[in-house]
Order: sequence, then C-alpha cells, then structure tokens
Amino acid sequence: MGTPGRRITGLCAGVVMLGLAAGCGGSPPVPKIGEQKPAPKVKAAKATSVKDFGGMDRLVEAAKKEGRLNVIGLPPDWAGYGAIIKAFEEKYKIEVNSAQPDASSQDEINAAHRHKGGRNAPDVFDLDLNVAVANQKMFAPYQVRTWHDIPDQAKDPKGAWYGDYSGHMSIGYNARKVPAPRSFADLLKPAYRGAVALNGDPTRTKSAFSGVAAAALAGGGSAEDVSAGVRYFGQLARAGNLTRTEPTTSTIESGRTPVVIDWDYRNAARADRFRKRDEDRKKVDWKVVVPTGPALSSFYAQAINRAAPHPAAARLWQEFLYSDEGQNLFLRGHTRPIRAEAMERDGKVDRAAYKRLPPVSGTPVTLTIPQMDRARAYVAANWHKTVR
Repeated sequence: MGTPGRRITGLCAGVVMLGLAAGCGGSPPVPKIGEQKPAPKVKAAKATSVKDFGGMDRLVEAAKKEGRLNVIGLPPDWAGYGAIIKAFEEKYKIEVNSAQPDASSQDEINAAHRHKGGRNAPDVFDLDLNVAVANQKMFAPYQVRTWHDIPDQAKDPKGAWYGDYSGHMSIGYNARKVPAPRSFADLLKPAYRGAVALNGDPTRTKSAFSGVAAAALAGGGSAEDVSAGVRYFGQLARAGNLTRTEPTTSTIESGRTPVVIDWDYRNAARADRFRKRDEDRKKVDWKVVVPTGPALSSFYAQAINRAAPHPAAARLWQEFLYSDEGQNLFLRGHTRPIRAEAMERDGKVDRAAYKRLPPVSGTPVTLTIPQMDRARAYVAANWHKTVR
C-alpha cells in the first residue's frame, strides 16, 4: 500500500494532465485552522504497524468501531489475564469475548480453523512457541510500537509471532501439610508420600511435560536428553509419592495435592487465591520455590489471526499487551514480561511486583524447538511404560 504522500503525488499528476495544475506545485496547500489530515485509507487486516493506521489514535478509533475482541485460551488466573482483559475493556470500551479459557495452544488453532469466516473466530492467540512456529502462515504480521524491546530470539523477524511473557518451572506446596522442598530430589523423601502432582499428563500438556524436562535438568540430563526426567518420575511413582490426581483449588484445599509441579506464575496465582480468604488461609499456606540447579524457562508467544473478524481490535490488543501498562500487568500476574529488561533499564518496571517473583538460583535453560520436539517424542514413547 502506498503512503499518503504518494497518493497526493499521483493525484496532482492527474490534475496537471487536465490543465488544472493550481495548488499542485512544490508546496501543498496550507490546511485551514482546525482541519485534520484525512485518515489513510488502510484495511485493518493488512496493517503491519500502527503507522498504517496513521497513528495510535486512528487505530483506537478503528478498533472502537469494531467494538469487540475475541480471545481464546486465557484463564483469568493465568499470567494475570483476568486483570489484563478488565483493564483493556475499561480503557478502550471494547467488549472482550473470552472463549474456552482452558484451551491448549493446539485447541486455539483448531478453533480458528473451525470458526474461520465467522464472527466468533479468535482474533488473537497466546501460544506455546512450537505451535506458533508450526502455524505461522495463519498469522498476520504486525510489529507493535515497542518492537525493538523484544529480544530477537523471541520473535519472528517479520512479526508473525512474538514472545509476551515467560516463567520458570517451580514447586508449589502447602506449608501446613508438607516440609519445604528445595529440590526435585527432596520430593523423593517419605514426607511427600502421595503428595506430588503434575499439572496434567506430560504426553499431552506443556505444563506437565515441562515438569519432566525440569526434573531431567536437575537430575543430570540436558536439553538434548530428558530421559533422566522420565526416570525420576518413575522413581517418584515407585516411592508412592506421585499422585495421578490433577491439581485444582479443591484438591489443594482437601489436601489431595499438597505439592504441585507447575510454572511459577501458576503456583504464585494459587498462593494469591488462598491468601484472599480467611477460611482458605486456615487450610492452605501456599508457597512457591524454583528448585535449585538449572531452571527450566519458557515463553509464550502472541499472534494475530490472519482471518480475524476484528482486525483493528486485534492489533490494539497487541499494542496494549506490549505497552508499559500491559507488560506490568503481566508482571503483576507473576510472569516475567518479555520487555522486562528494557523496562527495568528505562525505569518503567513495577519494582514491587518484580520483587515478588520467586528467586531463581540456577542458570535458566530454554529448550529450542528441535530439542523440544525430540524431548516430547521421547516422553510420548516412554512415559506410560516407565511411570506406573
């Protein structure tokens, strides 16, 4: 699409051909006081940055006309999304329709295919990295205003997807029920009999798989070889310490899952929930620790549906998420926002929220997509015959 300046040049050339060249010389006519520069004629679905709208105000205007945003796979207690959605709705007076909060990354993609062309199709995605890379042809390239703050290794160069927040694998535990663990090895002790839960099946969900990968790193394995993690959970099961009950608020309250291996922001959200009510505090004192040794880290990625029914609102959502306000909301949701380093450098980070993050003593390790693919294949082939 041409720029506004090029459109004016083309128009003047046509006027000159008609012999009406007045006003088309070297200087454009001076606009009258109070006149606004006309908005560029851009299709929101083709916009690759806010410049294509003629500025942030124009983007907001276009998004408000659409009046709605469809999101998917965003539980309110995941990464602070409950507060983020509320803040976006209040700031821009745009309704956010949140579908399938517990959907997996692949569920999000499946929903986009299923609802393609309809008003209920997802406008935006929050995806596991390997799902984002595998499906990037479905995404509309867009670079937010703070694009330069996103590390190169955490974004597609053309803007098809870009990291939004990260976390570390952690151990959450009810201090009223079990002693404080400091390592994966601690969980093999008799004090944790029947107590340790993964958040899901590691052959199906990223959270549980990442628990296995984190245990592998702690047990002498590597990003290239997660077999030590599968063996560890086999030991945990034989010791009688692993429960197959998937953790929920009720299973934690009842004492059925007093230890949960999950992302630190998920465990920290649980701690917040139990602190809010007096009756909960009497039963649960939920603590979070990132185990000693190498710390498994991972980030999720944002993307815009190429077939988004509300393309302007989708782009405004991204601008909000990557603004200082949006990134600090991620931080208050106990994640590590992707722009944290730049915001800390510029004095824009919420220091109080930053200090509340669980400390990390070991070196963070992030699996590459090939490493993750190999590790998942190994877990799928060996989990059920090893962990019984």
